[in-house]
Amino acid sequence: MSGKKIQIFDTTLRDGEQVPGCKLNMKDKVDLALKLESLGVDIIEAGFPISSPGDFISVKEISKVIRHAAVCALSRAVLKDIEIAAEALQHAERPRIHTGIGTSDHHILTKFNSNREDILIRAVQCVRWAKNFVDDVEFYAEDAGRTDNDYLARVTEAVINAGATVVNIPDTTGYCLPNQYAEKIAYLVNNVPNIDKAVISCHCHNDLGLATANAIAGVMAGAGQIECTINGLGERAGNTSLEEVVMILKQHNNLGFYTNIVTKDLNPISRLVSETMRMPVQPNKAIVGSNAFAHSSGIHQDGFLKNAQNYEIINPEEVGAEASKIVLTARSGRSALAYRLQMLGFTFDRDDIDGLYQIFIQIADGKKEVDNEDLEMMAKQFKQPAA
Repeated sequence: MSGKKIQIFDTTLRDGEQVPGCKLNMKDKVDLALKLESLGVDIIEAGFPISSPGDFISVKEISKVIRHAAVCALSRAVLKDIEIAAEALQHAERPRIHTGIGTSDHHILTKFNSNREDILIRAVQCVRWAKNFVDDVEFYAEDAGRTDNDYLARVTEAVINAGATVVNIPDTTGYCLPNQYAEKIAYLVNNVPNIDKAVISCHCHNDLGLATANAIAGVMAGAGQIECTINGLGERAGNTSLEEVVMILKQHNNLGFYTNIVTKDLNPISRLVSETMRMPVQPNKAIVGSNAFAHSSGIHQDGFLKNAQNYEIINPEEVGAEASKIVLTARSGRSALAYRLQMLGFTFDRDDIDGLYQIFIQIADGKKEVDNEDLEMMAKQFKQPAA
């Protein structure tokens, strides 16, 4: 493919599992990791090894079976964390340690009771520690969304000099507007002398519903990696949705970006994650929601039946979804009614449809949705199907 490849860093097994009630056992994690690798993600953040014995074992077992994607383990800027992460990753073909510290004044003053200079020293130190164990070290500047850009640039330059291969710029609280986040990434691109020696990564949260927009804005400003989860799972309001950013980049191919994601597997893995983590997908969720390719308004249905592209910019098959649905409600029109009857094997002329439509509206006004059983009853009572 031509253009710039955007690395897809999936953190469903780490940040996604932080959702209350979404705890996974080791087998679930290994199975999902294999599916993520098959999907085409570049990096799998498998867990936070020091947080629990179960997380340590899961990262270790995932490391044994993943052969193409990098396997990443999270740590704080603490030597023991980093040592445990390295131990969990010892069997990985492509191990990555993800370490870092908060860089906003909010975190520096109230979380660490520290100052900018001390945090800068700790940032450099944690990267150097991690570099003793693996070549691929990602540094996260937690709460970068609210971090002063000049200070963030100083930290970024210092950790790259210390050996960081990726610098993660998290909008930890989902605070930034897309233009603000893009300006932050652009500031780093233009003001960090050694920025060409590392990949900038976008890790955006959805507290204001802007995670996907911010991640895309970050890529357009120069970032080369997006950190995301299946179905947008994650802490609080969730993370950037993998399926959304992948399809945005694919649909807007004029931007010059691509990923290695096998898009026809998006809906199957969405359903698997939903079932395994016991987290239903909202029906109106982009790409993978049950209503993503459903049409119930008469105006939309008529336009869709004339040409699907009037109301669908994605072919359902492209993302592994079921065929588009014409849902019959009181808002539906005659063309949708005729279409659904035809699908059931009934053929009526225009005058017949006009008559049937009056019966249909009476039924539809009393129900949320008119189903096939209702249609068959209507059709058989009105006129026998054509031979």
